[in-house]
Amino acid sequence: MATVAELKAVLKDTLEKRGVLGQIKARIRAEVFNALDDQSEPRPPLSHENLLINELIREYLEYNKYKYAASVLTAESGQPAVPLDRQFLAKELNIAEDANGKSVFR
Repeated sequence: MATVAELKAVLKDTLEKRGVLGQIKARIRAEVFNALDDQSEPRPPLSHENLLINELIREYLEYNKYKYAASVLTAESGQPAVPLDRQFLAKELNIAEDANGKSVFR
């Protein structure tokens, strides 16, 4: 019969091989952050520039499938839950998108 330590090791290896262990850890971190987030302390107002910067960071995180990191950024920064429209973002940053959807600075 296997020991508890052996079962833990096998479970950890299996979750790592399936690629879900990192996701589980990220989800736990995000949930712990949400539980500890102190809503009684008001955040400073989000400036227009920081709104745009945060949106670029969120787009990068979501593009790379870092959804838990993106959710923590949104919660911690006060960024609106609904992403900004890409056309609006491109106009504000003076960026043009080519036909393939790749952004190019003007």
